[in-house]
Amino acid sequence: MGLFTRELKSLDDLFLHGLKDIYYAETQIVKNLPKLIEAATNAELKKGLKQHLVETEQQVIRLERAFELLGEKAKGTRCPGIDGILTEGEELLADVEGRTPTNAAVVASAQAVEHYEITRYGTLIAWAHELGKDELVPLLERNLREEKAADKKLTIVAEARVNRGSRGRRKVSTKRRTAGVRKAAGVRKLAKAPAKQRKRPAASRRRAS
Repeated sequence: MGLFTRELKSLDDLFLHGLKDIYYAETQIVKNLPKLIEAATNAELKKGLKQHLVETEQQVIRLERAFELLGEKAKGTRCPGIDGILTEGEELLADVEGRTPTNAAVVASAQAVEHYEITRYGTLIAWAHELGKDELVPLLERNLREEKAADKKLTIVAEARVNRGSRGRRKVSTKRRTAGVRKAAGVRKLAKAPAKQRKRPAASRRRAS
């Protein structure tokens, strides 16, 4: 599709283009997910990604069913958006080192993909309702629910497992800083305390009287 060809002349055209877009995205994600699974070292994260790979394969089949209901051949159209997200994720993983940073990068990369898919499916569902393509809505909604669930699971795993180590180090540091502040406050308190008045000798007291 050229920049100035104006091939999308109706909402129907736009819907079909969007369906091809997400179909291309899902097929690329099927190819990319094994890389994230291999990079992940956290057991829960790896398990969740494997489960979502199976879901994504089923999502591709549902999209093919949607094309069939439209009387169209299942075909993707190259999408610079998902290509950029996947490339960015690969570059991020190539730059990180260590178990915790790597797992965190895997989560970030996977969630960037999920958020892209969630927006695309939401738009397609709205257009399907508008165009009266009600037979496609359940297929698209099923895919959308799975994307939202996958995103939520990634967040839970990240908060409960992947980021735990770094949070623990921050807590220790906070305790040390707090102890240091208390110690410093104690020193200042001692420094400000008035010195006890020394008693004068008895002879000095008699002369003063």
